[in-house]
Amino acid sequence: MWKNFKLNKFLLLIPLTSLMFCFNSPKNDDEKMQTIMVSVKNTLSYLHYSPKSINDAYSKDVYKHYFELVDPAKRYFLQSDMDEFSKHETKLDDYIGQGDLTFYKLTIDRLYQRVDEIDKITQDIFSKPINLQEDETLTLEPKLKKVPANKQEQYNEWKKFIKYNILQEVESMNSKEEAQKEKKDSVQKYKLKDTIKFKVLTQDEKIKKATDEVKDLVKDTFTRFKKRKKMDWFTVYMNAYTEVFDPHTNYYSPKDKEDFDTQFTGKVIGIGALIQEKKGNLYLGALTIGAPAWKSKQLSEGDKILKVKSKPKEDAVNVVGMLSDEAVRLIRGEKGTPVTLTVQKKDGTIKDVTMIREEVAIEDTFARSIVVNTPNGKKYGFINLPSFNADFENAKGRNASDDIKNEIIKLKEQNIQGIILDLRNNGGGSLTEVGDIMGLFMEAGPYVQVKDGNGKIQTLKNKNETPIWTGPLVIMQNELSASASEILAGVMQDNGRAMIIGSPQSFGKGTVQTFVDLNRFLNTEDDFGSLKLTIQKFYRITGESTQRKGIVSDIQMKDFFTYAEVGERYDDYALAWDKIPPTKFEKLNYFNIQALEKASADRMAKNSNYQLLLESAQWREKLDKEENITLNITKFNELMKNRKSQIEKFKALTKFENGLQFMMYPSEIEREKKDEAFKKKSEMWIKNLKKDLYLQEAMNIVSDMGAKS
Repeated sequence: MWKNFKLNKFLLLIPLTSLMFCFNSPKNDDEKMQTIMVSVKNTLSYLHYSPKSINDAYSKDVYKHYFELVDPAKRYFLQSDMDEFSKHETKLDDYIGQGDLTFYKLTIDRLYQRVDEIDKITQDIFSKPINLQEDETLTLEPKLKKVPANKQEQYNEWKKFIKYNILQEVESMNSKEEAQKEKKDSVQKYKLKDTIKFKVLTQDEKIKKATDEVKDLVKDTFTRFKKRKKMDWFTVYMNAYTEVFDPHTNYYSPKDKEDFDTQFTGKVIGIGALIQEKKGNLYLGALTIGAPAWKSKQLSEGDKILKVKSKPKEDAVNVVGMLSDEAVRLIRGEKGTPVTLTVQKKDGTIKDVTMIREEVAIEDTFARSIVVNTPNGKKYGFINLPSFNADFENAKGRNASDDIKNEIIKLKEQNIQGIILDLRNNGGGSLTEVGDIMGLFMEAGPYVQVKDGNGKIQTLKNKNETPIWTGPLVIMQNELSASASEILAGVMQDNGRAMIIGSPQSFGKGTVQTFVDLNRFLNTEDDFGSLKLTIQKFYRITGESTQRKGIVSDIQMKDFFTYAEVGERYDDYALAWDKIPPTKFEKLNYFNIQALEKASADRMAKNSNYQLLLESAQWREKLDKEENITLNITKFNELMKNRKSQIEKFKALTKFENGLQFMMYPSEIEREKKDEAFKKKSEMWIKNLKKDLYLQEAMNIVSDMGAKS
């Protein structure tokens, strides 16, 4: 949960002198990092919802978490490095308070040193024949791995890692070859026109091709790593400190904060083109229809980007060999300003293309609806909400509640009989949007209780007295539905306004965060980044926290995530569950939960596709938990063959269709004629909806609700 929370008044209650650290602008990166460290420490200590003691125990947790972030697979550092680093294990609490960079510099300098060495190691491995007949195994589970005792062990581990990647590439070729052969056999069987061409490679040819591809992949990985600035690793170091407070308290560098804002508001000021990195060069990816790059009529997907001139009076910057995110920041800028790209076209010609930056919407962020016709002749509305987006800086900007309102209005014009609101995979967003969306479906009332670090409880209420949809409502959730999704599902469940269906429980994120700009504590114009800080916990109107426990579905349907360790309860540093007194509310009686639950359970027990999906989910989770894998190609191929034979029984799931018919709005049909990208996205969306087994049951449930209401 993210909240537009103003700290100004709150900060007046705090001795701000203790938060001030630097009165002069830092002269270099070292001074900047030292300033950030002390400012982060003070901000955590004074403003976090549940501040920890900055002591040796905290230092040990930070130390452990840091290496989980920097070298999770234990491929880079040697045991001698870890022995040296361990001398600092109980000193990190002192370092953050003093702005001491000793440990950070030691580890990151060593990391770059090891990367240089491992780059040479991998080059040596590829320079010699790689024997895939040896009877070796690779440990997949990081917790079972040990840090290499010496360089020879490290060499051997990287060789195993490379073998594993080669074997995976070979298997990928085998699978594609088999798929192409099946298509060709089918075409020939039905005497259709055969346009399928593919060459059957020998195993040695596949190994050679796979080895070359993995070699390029490893080379590119190290090239990108070496381009990464050491300052970027400082963000990782700071997050080792912050995430031990709780997993949602994070340090954001200025560029990371910019990326967050872009995703949160669903808009970016730029030219509307993806930037892709391939073998050290940058290329234009897909162009957004209607955006500046597309409107220029001079740029195409696949053009190589040579230079970017970000401002008229500045020289163009050569971006060859640059990381894609750095080039993106040169291309982005203020709305209405020019940017010039120098590109090499596919025919080899060089061209300068000047465009005026515009606001480009990231449509995948916003709500979208569609009319669903069921086999029994009834018509329902389906609304997908990817996030609780909001634009706090622009009063006319898009937000989730307005989008949902517009979608409901469009659906009502189609005379639908019920609505499915899909919150699956929705990780949350703005807290205030929850109340506004609630007000679209029911009358005014409380929707969440919020408690701050001092124990003060505040009840937030939706004040809308005129809901626009009062008919049957089903909310879909899964294990990745979090934060704002859980508040909305929880309040609709507590009020008896909607049936919550899906995974046994949602993610379980019951905390509220705000961004605190570190500059507010410093007498400088420099940008020191921001701290996304947990400042409150929220509670259902029943008084129960959603922290760790999430929302339990009224009608529970397991999925692929159910058998995996997904959710707040699996995080070592997550805050605890608790309870506060309930607030006053009146429960509605829209439907009979027990009757709906029984009808659904009877259907799902007879649903062979659902039973097969559960079997597939359990089997896949078992694979994910395998700790070791063979690197002998004969045994590896046999293992893959056995897996494919097991997968064969699950093939029916790929052919499943739910029998629902989807009808787009006339305006969208017209848009498809002009917007090829929108047309492709719509086709893919509908294709996935037709394969959605859970949506099929959601339609059954909303139909039952309408029949019995």
